[in-house]
Amino acid sequence: MTRQPPFLPMSVKEAEKLGISQFDIILITGDAYVDHPSFGTALIGRALWDAGYSVGIIAQPDWKIDADFTALGKPRLFFGISSGNVDSMVNNFTPNLKRRSDDVYSPGGIPKRPDRATIVYTNKVHGLFPDTPIVIGGIEASLRRFAHYDYWQDRVRQALLADAPADLLVFGMAERAMTEIARRLAAGESVVSLRDVRGTAYTMEIAEWRNNRHEGIVELPGFTEASQDKTAYARAFALHYYEQDPVRGKAVAQPHPKTVVIQNPPALPLTPEELDQIYDLPFSRRAHPSYKSPIPALEPVQFSVTSHRGCFGACSFCALTHHQGRIIQSRSSSSIIKEVTRMTEMPEFKGIVQ
Repeated sequence: MTRQPPFLPMSVKEAEKLGISQFDIILITGDAYVDHPSFGTALIGRALWDAGYSVGIIAQPDWKIDADFTALGKPRLFFGISSGNVDSMVNNFTPNLKRRSDDVYSPGGIPKRPDRATIVYTNKVHGLFPDTPIVIGGIEASLRRFAHYDYWQDRVRQALLADAPADLLVFGMAERAMTEIARRLAAGESVVSLRDVRGTAYTMEIAEWRNNRHEGIVELPGFTEASQDKTAYARAFALHYYEQDPVRGKAVAQPHPKTVVIQNPPALPLTPEELDQIYDLPFSRRAHPSYKSPIPALEPVQFSVTSHRGCFGACSFCALTHHQGRIIQSRSSSSIIKEVTRMTEMPEFKGIVQ
């Protein structure tokens, strides 16, 4: 594997310059590709490249055009799909259910993201590459991993894995889980055998679920019950919420009409050394040079620094704890200083760390 490139490749021409004839992994995102650690696709892509895998990026594909999804060919290991940094419905609609006229994660602020982007992209990829594993992740997948109330339709929707033909769902901060998935697929394991990766969820056929023992698995009220009974919905949330502790949490299962969604225990927190390694990767902190218009979301975070992950607050109005966990995971001071020092070498830097 070549050293980290200035930008992860978005075209066959870029791949050829790096000596890549077939990508190991292709990441698809609803955001423009900005090579910054606050953008999930860049973070995961750089971490996978650091682990020895070639990664291509398809950013904001037109879901009505097959060629946008086949532009980089078929990956050797899997497709990774995310709606982007924000849930696509939050991104596309105001609280008054009016469609937004702009998208700060898109060049020039022009909206290019479909509603329920994870489902749309996954269906498209599955139709074009039916034999290639698909792993979904990001904030949209993480927070919709069980039956959930959907504000836009004013009803309870199924878990995302019950609607999208993906093999695995990675929830939370995904570096460790994605790297393990890549390593095991590269070693010859089949994706259907990857049922023990922490920080992931998968589906099981109803017949298999009924015929298996469920020791060590917390069973939630099923989708049908939770969607019709508010008390059952609240009980389902409470049961899975109390299993989100990575130390003592158990696997959690929720039956749906056509499948059973099973979540493994959350990934263990990263150590300071692991966080330092991730944030020491050579992010350019710029949008990919193929873009002719600026990405509005980059400006407020371009010179920001991530000092830690996690939040012990668990506020009811905030999704951070449910995505990053309650355990605070901190970087070392030397790593933060090194990152800020690199910023000072950029001509755009004005002396302010956001």
